[in-house]
Amino acid sequence: MTGTAMRHDRDGAAPAQRFVISFAGFNRPWAVWIAHRLEEHGHRVVLQRWDPQGSPGGLTEALDDLARAGGRILVVLSERYFSAGTHTDEEWNTALRTVTASHPDRFAAVCLTDAPLPSAVAALEKTDLWGLDAYEAEYRVLRRLELPTDRIGTESGRRGPRFPNDPPEIWGRVPRRNPRFTGRNDVIGRLRDALTESPPGASTVTLLGLSGVGKTQVATEYAYRFASEYDVVWWVPAEDRPTLRERLADLAPALGLPRGAGSYGEQIRAVLEALRRGSPYHRWLMVFDGCDNPDDLTDLLPSGAGDVIITSRNREWAARHTSLVEVPLYARPESVTFIRRRARRLTGDEADQLAEALEDYPLALDQTAGWLADSPLGVGEYLTLLQHRLDSHEAVTLSDDYPLPFPTALAILLNNVRENFPDALALLRLFVFFAPGRVPLRLLREFPADGVPEHLAGILNDQIRWNAALNKLVQFSVVRLEYSDLSVEEGGGLETVQLHRMVHNIVRENLAEDESDQLSRAVRQVLAAADPGRPTDSRLWPRYAELIPHLDHAGVLTSSNPRIQNFLLHCLRYLILAGEYRTCLRLSEQTDAVWRAMLGDDHDQVRELSYHHGGALRMLGHFRQAETLARSVADRLLAERGDRDLETLRATSTYAGVLLSTAKFDEARELLEHAFATYRELLGEDDATTLNAQNNVAVALRLLGRYQEAYDTDLDTLRRRERVLRVRHIATLSSGIGCAMGLRLMGRYREALARQEQGLKLHVQVLGANHPQTLRAEHNLGQCLRRTGDIPGAGSRLRSVLERSTRVFGAEFPWTLMVASDYATYLREYGDIEEARRISEEVVRGYQSQLGLAHPYSIGTVGNLALVLRAQGERTEALNLAEQALVGMRGALGDRHPWTLGCALNATGHRNITGRLDAALDLSRDTLRAAEQVLGPDHPMALSAQIALAADLRAVREDAEASKHEDAGLKALTRTLGPQHVHTVSARQQTRPYWDFEPQP
Repeated sequence: MTGTAMRHDRDGAAPAQRFVISFAGFNRPWAVWIAHRLEEHGHRVVLQRWDPQGSPGGLTEALDDLARAGGRILVVLSERYFSAGTHTDEEWNTALRTVTASHPDRFAAVCLTDAPLPSAVAALEKTDLWGLDAYEAEYRVLRRLELPTDRIGTESGRRGPRFPNDPPEIWGRVPRRNPRFTGRNDVIGRLRDALTESPPGASTVTLLGLSGVGKTQVATEYAYRFASEYDVVWWVPAEDRPTLRERLADLAPALGLPRGAGSYGEQIRAVLEALRRGSPYHRWLMVFDGCDNPDDLTDLLPSGAGDVIITSRNREWAARHTSLVEVPLYARPESVTFIRRRARRLTGDEADQLAEALEDYPLALDQTAGWLADSPLGVGEYLTLLQHRLDSHEAVTLSDDYPLPFPTALAILLNNVRENFPDALALLRLFVFFAPGRVPLRLLREFPADGVPEHLAGILNDQIRWNAALNKLVQFSVVRLEYSDLSVEEGGGLETVQLHRMVHNIVRENLAEDESDQLSRAVRQVLAAADPGRPTDSRLWPRYAELIPHLDHAGVLTSSNPRIQNFLLHCLRYLILAGEYRTCLRLSEQTDAVWRAMLGDDHDQVRELSYHHGGALRMLGHFRQAETLARSVADRLLAERGDRDLETLRATSTYAGVLLSTAKFDEARELLEHAFATYRELLGEDDATTLNAQNNVAVALRLLGRYQEAYDTDLDTLRRRERVLRVRHIATLSSGIGCAMGLRLMGRYREALARQEQGLKLHVQVLGANHPQTLRAEHNLGQCLRRTGDIPGAGSRLRSVLERSTRVFGAEFPWTLMVASDYATYLREYGDIEEARRISEEVVRGYQSQLGLAHPYSIGTVGNLALVLRAQGERTEALNLAEQALVGMRGALGDRHPWTLGCALNATGHRNITGRLDAALDLSRDTLRAAEQVLGPDHPMALSAQIALAADLRAVREDAEASKHEDAGLKALTRTLGPQHVHTVSARQQTRPYWDFEPQP
């Protein structure tokens, strides 16, 4: 095609023109780059994705519609442009000849392939771009459009897309692009819109759909289509948390971050922070593939200027601050197009028949069309066979879990494997005794060949047969392999086999019982052999996490083998320590009934299981169940073995821990002090068990308000744990929190802050930012910041901990309620009073539901709510709640507990402000006297009581005595906290002090 020469301005720039770029979705990066380059030369560009299926008039009408848009049309040619529908080459030739004749000089083309194209493409006078660098490609585009070429590479300062032949700076383990990817342009469009329209820092979209519907394929295609708009594209398998964490940590060196000293927590924290800051890369895409459990991922989701895509079957993501984009079954035209690409020998009508039978289900289409591609069987015969199987006994796959025809079609596929590839079938049968999804090849390689059927043993012992069998399963799309990014020399290579859940279920259901028993027994042995053996060592937690998904499927929960049972108990211990309480509770409950029936209630293994079961119940707020369980074990052992037996001491200590949760503090302290003294006598004062008992005594003392004794005990425990265990051991870190909390509760705020700042750094490095114990450390740091006067820092910390705890554990989680209570008191004083009231009321309801009305936490948070109401002017209701809290706390803990004294301090203020001046004064005198005796005259609460007494004296015109107390209180506050501390300044301004109740862990 030739065109008339155009007049150019004197500076060589062509007058602005309008171009329409027509492209297949597959080639979007090229279309976007060409558009950007034309815009940099001053032209207007419209992108038009090519979709002839949407035009009822066929190809000619679709091309005519392009011409009607105005301007010149630049067509980006590739095989995908011509395979967007089901049209033949002859149909294309007719359409191209007709349209180019009707619209001369309007169409031009660039070509991205050297594959044969319809002959009429010659009318477009295409220029080839494939394999060129950016300069040469831009030159050829401009020459083809008869535009000046003297300003190639010019930039206006607006950052544009990357040249398509240049990959992103970081491209991490993105699956190979599917050359048969079909349709889904509407889904990809919705995905793109959802990402681009999200507010800054919140560009997270979940692709939601059934298994096998193509969520991963859509995410993969999006990554390739939009790769030129990102500097980093990183793919994270997210079906289980250990692999997810490992893959996130792997991004650290790619971003130029240090790998750290083997700590996943430190690496992940650094990666998330780098992504949030956009340093060194601002434009990034993270894909978390296959995350069906939002709790595994929500605390690891990156924020910042980049984009996040999650693929999942779980609609719970809708409540996790992500946009949902549904991935539906194929539309019928997409099914037909896909089938004909997969099985080229099929006609359009045959493809439609197959799509109808398989209900347009992508995974079923892929597997069955792939089988038909290599089979002489006609579609009609295949459909007859399909119908026959639906009517046969093998229609056991008619489950609501997935579409009706697919399992039957899959059974045909598996029959082909069974009849023609016995090695592949044997290997597949082995796979199904692991959990569906990702199975580490490391575990499969460690299989005991003497514990499996003879035929399978031959495969396990023969590397060639193993590889051939595995490759055959891959060929038939039965399994998928995932490889490491590292070279073989660097330790990379094949990592996991992934088996679809539907395949897994069908294969397993059709196994004979004797073969199932033999294979499951072998898998259990492999899992037990992989037990790291030390669940208390946080460095080994990733290895435990890798094993957890397979416990149930391998029959570990029902095994009678003591070795397997011990392995399960190690896993449960890991789950408790790692904060995976719900998983621990689920597995414990499943195992408990089986073991009791198998072993009896008094068996050692059943008792050991009860400790983990009870621990999970307690951590999740099921205190009554935990107390019943713990007491039954303790009473039985006490009666059988006496109170100096080591196992009895363990059981009574466990029971005492539950008593602490239910506010039976004195009874718990007696049991814990007895256990500590006996352990020290029997095991020695530096034994780890003795130190655990000593730590428990400190917790009880702190809850009883004996802060100095608790701190001294915590400090001694900390020093011994640092020497006996290690500084970075989880128990040592916990003692550090206890010491910092003790310092804060004694009013030694600066010391507490210094200790907790260092402690939090260690927690994040060792356990990660969202481990429950790390959240404890960060929460205490927020409280330390508040007490030292760093109000903005305190608010930021408390808000962050509350958001993460709510996201990871839920709003009713006991720890979440504690943090919410403290954040509400912060908001009441420094933030949003309405939000403070909302949260305070939720906390009160939560504690009353979990613990009952008479628990100190329920009582204390009612007192906090009273302060909110007083701040809002509801003085009468506030007074009623404050008096209720005082009476309740006296009944629960007595008159001299610090919490009771705090309620009394608040009640004096409520009485004063409602005109009950004499009652306020009497209570103030009693409160000051008791606080000085219990906590010491320089404790912040005693000084607050003194300032409050001065206010009550002033209210009844006892000015001389008021000044005496006020002066003494101010001098003590200045001496202990400093002249500019918020408490000192408030006292100087005669602002009445108050006390915030803090639930304690």
